[in-house]
Amino acid sequence: MNMKKTDQEYKAVLSDMEYRVTREAATERPFSGKYWDHWDQGKYKCICCGTPLFLSQTKFDAGCGWPSYNAPEEENAIKEIRDSSHGMVRTEVRCANCDAHLGHVFDDGPKPTGLRYCINSASLSFEPSDNAQPNPKD
Repeated sequence: MNMKKTDQEYKAVLSDMEYRVTREAATERPFSGKYWDHWDQGKYKCICCGTPLFLSQTKFDAGCGWPSYNAPEEENAIKEIRDSSHGMVRTEVRCANCDAHLGHVFDDGPKPTGLRYCINSASLSFEPSDNAQPNPKD
């Protein structure tokens, strides 16, 4: 199911930052998003359409200031696009369902994948696990 809303529909349900990140491919400042230092157990979903994208078990502290994961929940949940903006070549990551910009993927992550999905908090919502333990940092 591929979801497509109008700009006005997105603007009505997203914050300004969520809209700029997901619909205009902006990037939030490092260490400013709500999930960069969030360690509760559960699923991270697309803020625009609710598609499950990443599991908390794949999240790791990359020290970069953005939530980082070593694998998506399902490979077909995301799509990768070559991004040559800002004078560099990177791989952009988008939601395969609604085309929301999520962030970028790099090949400097931990085993077993060696990947680092560097994702804007503004592109995510969080659904705690039914048996989630409280965040030990709270």
